[in-house]
Amino acid sequence: MKKFTLTVMIALFIVGGAKAQLGYGLKAGLNFPSYNIENSDSETNSTTNFYVTGYLDAPVANNVFIQPGVSLQGKGAKLMSASWGNENAEITQNTMWLEIPVNVVGKFDAGMGKVFLGAGPYASFGLSGKNKFSSSVTDDYQEDFKFGKDNTLKGTDFGLNFLAGYELENGIHIHGGYGLGLTNIAGKQIEKSTGDIKNRVWSVGIGFSM
Repeated sequence: MKKFTLTVMIALFIVGGAKAQLGYGLKAGLNFPSYNIENSDSETNSTTNFYVTGYLDAPVANNVFIQPGVSLQGKGAKLMSASWGNENAEITQNTMWLEIPVNVVGKFDAGMGKVFLGAGPYASFGLSGKNKFSSSVTDDYQEDFKFGKDNTLKGTDFGLNFLAGYELENGIHIHGGYGLGLTNIAGKQIEKSTGDIKNRVWSVGIGFSM
């Protein structure tokens, strides 16, 4: 946490020094999140969620920009999918996080715009969580759960973001990314049976910068 706070402070200092050329942007799209679960030695199946991110775009060197932002990130995973005779059952977990990323992005001229590549740390704070139970023979239902170290999932997550895309001269861009959770988010209620749980998120979207 201290290292991430220091990273944010450095980013804000750099942004403050570059405010004369400061830009901003907004992007949104689809997440395809899953979990890496220690005891299964594999990742769960992905589900579908969404994200919305606002960010600052500050030049710090030739073709290099720093992009601190604030984001709503829908994550989770398909925990189980099974069939027994004529019955199909599925358990899906959906979570919503407030995420603070600080990415360093390089932009390079290519055709009618720029190719960009970037990476950086993030901190996330859990806002809401739901388990959805679906079956072909019973009614679907959902159960809310709370974040906390003594509950299903812990309420904080730290990790790394990786992104790439193409930005047109008018600022519209398409992009893809990957979020690599580094923190064990399993709460005490499930940690003994699952071991460490870490977020994994592929994403695609569109946006604009000014």
